[in-house]
Amino acid sequence: MNARTLFRLTFANAASAVYLGLVGASVVFEVAAALFADPGIVGIWPFLLTAPTSLLAAGGVGAVWGMDAPLLYVVGGVLVSALVQSCALGALWEVLRGHRQGLTRPSRG
Repeated sequence: MNARTLFRLTFANAASAVYLGLVGASVVFEVAAALFADPGIVGIWPFLLTAPTSLLAAGGVGAVWGMDAPLLYVVGGVLVSALVQSCALGALWEVLRGHRQGLTRPSRG
């Protein structure tokens, strides 16, 4: 799989774009709630939208650092989880639409 295919699966299809838009909107809403009011439990939405991979990443960070984990690592886990799931969603979208030629190599005889 080359970089162009990976980019197309992760960003350049309708399913991945909608998914990344929802995750981005939840992050913007979380930051706005933290800046202007008491955020409460708003911070759970990015984790829920990127679950189960973000929960695995948060568990890994928590296993290494415990409750003293740097926030940057937790946020990085959510970011990587969103990108991994966006790529998987894009691959599923391509398979369901019948565009398999970008996912597999053609045989050369």
